[in-house]
Amino acid sequence: MVTVGMNYHVIEGKQKEFEDKFAAVMGALKAAAGHTSSTLWKDVTDDASYLITSEWSEEQAFHDFIRSQAFKDVTTWGKEQILSGRPQHKIYKH
Repeated sequence: MVTVGMNYHVIEGKQKEFEDKFAAVMGALKAAAGHTSSTLWKDVTDDASYLITSEWSEEQAFHDFIRSQAFKDVTTWGKEQILSGRPQHKIYKH
């Protein structure tokens, strides 16, 4: 099992839109092979800063998901309209 931490900083005022999109993306995540669970966390000192933690059965399952069209569609939308900078991802192996 692996845990993936995905750090995002959104454009000020776009927090609700980011949170709503995450809720919609959960459907794609639940359908992804190897995905176990995901949680959205919000920084209490910077309300435009988020962390998504995702549990995967194996690292390859996560890599397959981020190569999917569903993930590409969401990341394109995020880069163009929501994020203030480049996301940072980190994989933690158990």
